Amino acid sequence: MFKIIKFSWCLSVLLLSFACTNQQKEKSILVFSKTSGFRHGSIEKGVEVLKKLGLEKGFKVTHTENARYFVEDSLKQYSAVVFLNTTGNFFNEPQQSEFERYIQAGGGYVGIHAATDAEYNWPWYNKLAGAYFAGHPSVQQATLNVLDKTHASTSFMNDTEEMRDEWYNFKNINPAINVLLEIDESTYDGGENGEHHPMAWFHEFDGGRAFYTGMGHTNESFEDDRFQKHLLGGIEFAIGDNTLNYALAKTVKIEDIPQENRFVRTVLDFNLNEPMEIDELPGKGILFVERRGALRLYDFAEGKTKTLAQLDLFYGNEDGLLGLAVDPNYTENNWIYLFYSQVEEHNQRVSRFDLVDDKLILDSEKILLEFPSIRSCCHSGGALEFGPDGNLFVFNGDNTNPFESDGYAPIDEGEGRALWDAQKSAGNANDLRGAILRIKPENDGTYSIPKGNLFPEGTVGTKPEIYVMGVRNPFRGSIDSETGYLYWGDVGPDAGRDDPTRGPQGMGEFNQARKAGFYGWPYSRGNNQMYFDYDFINKKSGEKFDPNNIVNNSPNNTGIQELPPIQESMIWFGYGTSDEFPWLGKGGINPMAGPVFHANQFKNGTKTFPSYFEDKLFIYEWIRDWIYVLNLDENQNFKSAERFMPSSEFNNPMDMLFASDGNMYLLEYGRSWNTQNLDARLNRISFKHGNREPVAKINVDKEIGSAPLTVNFSGAESIDFDNDKLSYSWKFSDDNTESSGEKTSHTFNKEGEYTVTLTVKDKKGATSSAETTILVGNDPPVVSIELNGDANYWDNKKLDYKVIVNDTQDGTTTNGPIAPEDVKVTFSYLPQGEDIVLATLGHQQNTVPKGRQIIDGLDCKACHATDLRINGPSYKEIAGKYTKNDIGKLAAKIIKGGSGVWGETPMSAHPELSLEDAQTIMSYILTLNDKKTEVKSLPLEGTIQFNEHIGKKVAGKYILMASYRDKGKGNDDASIITSSKEILFEAIKKQSEDADD
Repeated sequence: MFKIIKFSWCLSVLLLSFACTNQQKEKSILVFSKTSGFRHGSIEKGVEVLKKLGLEKGFKVTHTENARYFVEDSLKQYSAVVFLNTTGNFFNEPQQSEFERYIQAGGGYVGIHAATDAEYNWPWYNKLAGAYFAGHPSVQQATLNVLDKTHASTSFMNDTEEMRDEWYNFKNINPAINVLLEIDESTYDGGENGEHHPMAWFHEFDGGRAFYTGMGHTNESFEDDRFQKHLLGGIEFAIGDNTLNYALAKTVKIEDIPQENRFVRTVLDFNLNEPMEIDELPGKGILFVERRGALRLYDFAEGKTKTLAQLDLFYGNEDGLLGLAVDPNYTENNWIYLFYSQVEEHNQRVSRFDLVDDKLILDSEKILLEFPSIRSCCHSGGALEFGPDGNLFVFNGDNTNPFESDGYAPIDEGEGRALWDAQKSAGNANDLRGAILRIKPENDGTYSIPKGNLFPEGTVGTKPEIYVMGVRNPFRGSIDSETGYLYWGDVGPDAGRDDPTRGPQGMGEFNQARKAGFYGWPYSRGNNQMYFDYDFINKKSGEKFDPNNIVNNSPNNTGIQELPPIQESMIWFGYGTSDEFPWLGKGGINPMAGPVFHANQFKNGTKTFPSYFEDKLFIYEWIRDWIYVLNLDENQNFKSAERFMPSSEFNNPMDMLFASDGNMYLLEYGRSWNTQNLDARLNRISFKHGNREPVAKINVDKEIGSAPLTVNFSGAESIDFDNDKLSYSWKFSDDNTESSGEKTSHTFNKEGEYTVTLTVKDKKGATSSAETTILVGNDPPVVSIELNGDANYWDNKKLDYKVIVNDTQDGTTTNGPIAPEDVKVTFSYLPQGEDIVLATLGHQQNTVPKGRQIIDGLDCKACHATDLRINGPSYKEIAGKYTKNDIGKLAAKIIKGGSGVWGETPMSAHPELSLEDAQTIMSYILTLNDKKTEVKSLPLEGTIQFNEHIGKKVAGKYILMASYRDKGKGNDDASIITSSKEILFEAIKKQSEDADD
């Protein structure tokens, strides 16, 4: 089966000979068994068996647990790669890209057992392996049904086989796999995949071949002759014709991806007042609107922003000046389009205006669209975008109150409940709300209906303007200038979890429409995860909706009842980590779609993004504060995603575009809702081609001390991203002297505060400077704590301590003149272990409490701040309203989400949080209202006893802290230095009967 076949062609003519280069390589496999979690005990046995089989069948076996093997030079030596009981996430991004390229070049993959319990954040691997692990029962006997006996891995088997192993349940099963073995769930306990439960399969994938078997948990499995033959057949399939062609590899090598340091982000304006949407006045500047009615222009030539007009409009709920589009022929006609809320009537309006010489001519208004809005609540949408054929797309929300539907489908059909029924709008073919419209503006201020909208003109019970129907709150979108495909983000509802009688959890969507369609709201979300019909009066669920047979019989529906089939989303995600798209992360849900990059749009651009981004779609998340670039395949289907500028922080990205100069312009809304924000900004993001400026960095061995003070300086950590050799120039402000070299030293002879400047220069003349400050005249105090034992404790242990402070200028505590009362000494019990917030009350706080750390890792800052009301209450308001008796209730609310206590605005669910973490958050918040007096300082010398932990479920920790704030130098407060020392005590078992004596 695995003969070694070598072709060696030699030709000799007279004295000339040569060897052909068309030599087939020896068959060899790389066995990879890296784990970052549980390690299967059968790995060693598996390696042993595979090496034995290699010797018997004539192929070379190399075993490694080193992911560094996953580079092209190494991988191209192997006919196939075997993932032997790998678990966890063990590849970095470059290694992932290298393995993708190997498979695309024609390589082979064999997955054994736990190979599906790996790389959960890598969707490509999920498809290659064929499924992800979802759990397992204990090892037991079961019956396998052989579905395909033509494959080498099963050709020798009977129709059924009895085998003993650990039988995985699977999730995210790739429908393209060819199943070889199914397990009969009636023959063992714990199966969860139903009648057709796959256990071994194969398929061709992304240019290569993949085989997987769910067996191989135990040593006995590898010793079974049947399993060995099964495995050999899978390896034979994976090897194929044993050739690789890297010219076929499509995944970009990581080193070819533009480095983030080539992107230059410049803030053009800030402190904006709810900026909503941007567009370019060709060659003139960036136009944007603010929700309270301002039309503003960042002028390229002037380098500043000016207000062009202030519209009179209704501002409230989510209404105001919402959308902006510049006519494609603006240079000829001076037309722009605005989406705004009328003052007099409860209407939304899309109008055309003349914008001439930086003045909006209000009397020139031509009303294109006008439709009613219920102003009691919500979901206005409001974006405007032109397509490449001059059609105008209008993004409208469903204008439905979501707060009385428990976060599920708002389909309340009760009398007078139209505001709570999205079937009146998004589910209504005769309503312009909850839809994306497509119209053709005409020169006379009217519009026509383009061909290809969802409902032909004249169809009774429909609006011909509708292109996409069934959206909840489509906030930002774009149209690909080459394909004409429409992309948008749709903000999802608030349910934190799936409900078996109501429907799916709240999901956001990134959607692609290649043609007109119905996208399901309020009957479905995502990939047609359907809601149930629901009787809001009797609180009773009915049947689950059918995506191919939606009948809108709501009394609030004014259109046709039988609706088109529901189209699935391109990308969908809830509050937790998505199984299908784990790169999305977790948190709140506010997706938005940006432009597709095409370099031919910027023929005059001087800083155009590189060709790497060609045909890629930019998407962004308003509340999770990230931007991703989506790679689409040749059929325009989603292929993969990569983070854009991952180390940069974006404060609620609101809109983006590529302007004619080739730069990206990004609008940030800012952290606080419904207000003006200092961090509401207009940014320009440019790509730096060619040589990059170096970055200077200074390191010092000391920053403060008494005169004369000699300081050693180093510029070794200065960076040149192009790896150019740098020259270094130092300047010292105390005597205006200069020096050169990567490292230098300088003596400061007089007391004072001095500046040291380092300038670095690369070989092309680009420079960068850094500064640091040296304070001469005061030495930092040294605080030490002496103990007559170690930093462990047990019940009632006693320990003697002594605090000593030495300060060059102030003296010492041992013989004066530092008084004992000038030194703060505290001893505190920490019931939560690492959370030092209680210990630092009344002392110098130098550790971030655990509850605060958890908050900072979530999206809470979009809704809350410590002492400032944003979208929700401040933490101090919460602390003032509740007590420790409410921690359990409030922790559950953090996890599940909710509204009503502080107004109708919903608080996002965080189902990914553990109850323990949610309780830790609430415990921290409630400390913000503590009225405790300052902790009394202990003497410099004494005895501490460990007894507060006794009777507690968790031992906790103790902390002994001492700090001293020196007198500084003269009257200069900037020269005052505080030093501290702390010792953390950990619990151990009592070491002897008299250990507490």
